[in-house]
Amino acid sequence: MSAPAETTAELAYPKPAPTERSIHPLLVERYSPHAFTDEPVPEAVLERLLAAARWAPSSFNEQPWRFVVAHRERDPDAHAAIVDVLAEGNQAWASQAPVLVLTVTKQTFSFNGEPNAHARHDVGLAAAQLTVQATAEGIGVHQMAGFDAEAARQRFGIPESFEPVTAIALGYPAGPDELGDELAERAAGPRERRPLDEIVHRSADEPVPFGE
Repeated sequence: MSAPAETTAELAYPKPAPTERSIHPLLVERYSPHAFTDEPVPEAVLERLLAAARWAPSSFNEQPWRFVVAHRERDPDAHAAIVDVLAEGNQAWASQAPVLVLTVTKQTFSFNGEPNAHARHDVGLAAAQLTVQATAEGIGVHQMAGFDAEAARQRFGIPESFEPVTAIALGYPAGPDELGDELAERAAGPRERRPLDEIVHRSADEPVPFGE
C-alpha cells in the first residue's frame, strides 16, 4: 500500500470563504476560478485527483461515476471537443484550463438493473473529493452545469444507460486581470452562502426552513 501523499500547496490568488465557524482550511480555501495559467497539470497530480474521486462513498458501493478527461497538452483534440459542448458563456474562459473533464454517471445498479436514484448524488460526492484533493495540490476546480449533455453523449459515445452530469475545468488559478471586464467583476465579487438557520432543521417543534 502506498503512503498517503503529503501536499502543502496553496492556491494562487486565494479567495478564502468568510466563514463564521471554524472549518477545515481546505474548505475555506476552495473556490471556483475563472482564470487559469498556462502551466500544465502534471500527470501524477491529475492521477491523485482522480484517485481521490475514486474513493468516494456511494449507494451499495456502486461507484456509478465515470470521467472523460481531456488534457490539452496530451490530447488537444479531446480538449477542444469538450470546449465545443460547453455553453457559449463558459467556452471563453474554460477553454484556457489545461484540463477539462466530463462527469458521467451510470443510471442503474449493476447487481439488479434497477434505477439508481442516488447516482447523481454519488457522482457529486466523487467530484467533491476531487475538488478537495485539487485544493490541497494548489489546483483550482470550476464545475459547470452549462454544457450540452446530448452533444457530449454523441461526441464521446456515451451510451444511453449513462448520463452526462457536469463539466469541470481545472488548472492553476491565474489573476482576474486575465479575464474580461464582466468575468473579472464576478471573480472579484464576495463569496456568499445562506446562513445555517435558513438551511438546517434541528427540531420537530420548529418549522422546516425550506424557504423558496
